[in-house]
Amino acid sequence: MIGEQTESHVSGDHKVPLLPVQEAAEGTHGRLSFTLKSILTLQNFYVILGPLLSLLICFFVKLDAPPTSQKMLGVIAWVFTWWVTQAVPLPVTSMCPLFLFPIFGIASADSVAHSYMDDVITLVLGSFILALAVERYNVHRRLALNVTLLFCGDPVNPALLLLGLCATIFFVSMWLHNVATAVMMMPVATGIVQRLPAVHEQSEAVNKFCRAVILTVVYATPIGGISTLTGTGVNLIIIGMWKSLFPEAKPISFNTWFFYGFPVAILILLCFWCIICLLYVPKGSGRALSSYLDRTHLKRDLEALGPMAFAEKMVLSVFGLLIILWMTRRITDDIPGWGSLFHGLVGDGSVSVMVAVLLFIIPNMKQEGEKLMSWNDCKRLPWNLILLLGAGFAIADGVQSSGLADVLSRALDFLQDAPYLAIVPAVSLICSIITEFITSNDATATLLVPLLYHIARTMHVHPLLLMVPGGIATEFALWLPTSTPSNVVGFATGHIEIKDMLKVGVPLKVAGIVVLSLLMPSLGTLVFRTNTGTQ
Repeated sequence: MIGEQTESHVSGDHKVPLLPVQEAAEGTHGRLSFTLKSILTLQNFYVILGPLLSLLICFFVKLDAPPTSQKMLGVIAWVFTWWVTQAVPLPVTSMCPLFLFPIFGIASADSVAHSYMDDVITLVLGSFILALAVERYNVHRRLALNVTLLFCGDPVNPALLLLGLCATIFFVSMWLHNVATAVMMMPVATGIVQRLPAVHEQSEAVNKFCRAVILTVVYATPIGGISTLTGTGVNLIIIGMWKSLFPEAKPISFNTWFFYGFPVAILILLCFWCIICLLYVPKGSGRALSSYLDRTHLKRDLEALGPMAFAEKMVLSVFGLLIILWMTRRITDDIPGWGSLFHGLVGDGSVSVMVAVLLFIIPNMKQEGEKLMSWNDCKRLPWNLILLLGAGFAIADGVQSSGLADVLSRALDFLQDAPYLAIVPAVSLICSIITEFITSNDATATLLVPLLYHIARTMHVHPLLLMVPGGIATEFALWLPTSTPSNVVGFATGHIEIKDMLKVGVPLKVAGIVVLSLLMPSLGTLVFRTNTGTQ
């Protein structure tokens, strides 16, 4: 019996592994197949493509310039490939110059790191902390309701109401980043839309007005951002690139940009309002909307917010203080402003951070010891934009120091005799089309603005005459839902379709290019003093 048991046990030992071995083999094959599929993806191809292009350029491209220019071109190919394909997250790609420049022998670790924290970067940090305070205390909603109530009309005037909404969003976007403005103002727009009947019960006039309200948030947001230096990252990139590419020139101050950007933005906003009214506000809209929208509803919403609390008043006061300090630091060459008291050592970024620090000192009077802002409220700071700005400034510095700038200038000699009045519309059009297909306007501006600088130098015109209109044109991502995050915010509401964006975006892009082409050679020449200085 023991022998039988032993035999049975032994025979069992021989038989048992047969099936599991087969399963293991199948499992190994399946895992191998899965591993190959996970490796051989388009995303991984893009990851390899960046360094591969860089190596090919370093080994096989010969330039009539110092060896560092060849290496710099390889680094640009690597970084731009990853930016355009988004092989790795945009902020991660933006950190690559920190190790690529020292490894390729282009610049020391210290010098490239300095590009990631200068006055422009501190300007972004301070203004975004203030934007978070505005959002925390719901100041934007109170402002929107007051302005909408002012423009609503009695009985309701749809065109006037849309103008009021345009003006509100425009003003908020002047001081806050585009994405933050779109996210904060969309609930105000959807609040208006929700007062109207459901989609299947709407008349044609009501349905068009719903679309118009959402489109107003989508398009008034980037238009308002053109007005001020802090309105959008593109503006900061333009002035930062100017400072990096031509450090001897006088920096562009907050009010200098405002004197040009604000008139440009106002004209484009009026064009947008005319387009939206022509397409989406047919005759008789007022009668169709009068039973759903009136001043009573808006007053009720405003009353629901209650009286302004101490914290809201203080945030508005700090906000106003920042604007006054920005506008008066350096007014004109003849009126130096308060900045002259500090011998020009104080910049717009210094002011921005100083005012932001006040938010961590002033109590909010809600709880004992609690301030207007805490560091936990700052966890949503836009580090992606900050890193992108730093990478752009580092690349601009690298192009200059490596000698690649001279190579680019020689390559663009054929543009020397091109008429300026023809090149500006062409540059604006090209930049505005490219930005439709690169999700980040900031990344597009980082790619194109330095190139526009070298094109201008080749044409023997002041670089700002191309850098400013070309840079602003990268904000005209108006056609596709995926072109910018603010477009996505509007499209996600479900009230607009791609055909709506094309219907408004195409004529608006043309209007924007016309405004830039007319105002840069006229107003821009006066504001930026491009008839003197570098050429």
